[in-house]
Amino acid sequence: MKSVITVMGKDGVGIIARVSAFLAQNKINIIDIAQTTNDDQFLMVMVVDMETSLIPFNEVVSSLKKLGSEIGQRIQVRHKTVFDSMHRI
Repeated sequence: MKSVITVMGKDGVGIIARVSAFLAQNKINIIDIAQTTNDDQFLMVMVVDMETSLIPFNEVVSSLKKLGSEIGQRIQVRHKTVFDSMHRI
């Protein structure tokens, strides 16, 4: 199953590293990643494949939300089909 992870907040050192480390520890593969900063604001969008994930989707969502709180970011996870539907023009 493919999912989209968005990370938003104040820019800082180690954001990509912390999120990527969590994904690697749980065998979640990053398929695509884009990040940008605007002034001191950080935005990252990742497409991931959760087929080999060691933990269920709901646990990924709650764990990344908790990680986001720890690093001062808002992290959301959505199924790719839901994300695509929400952003279709």
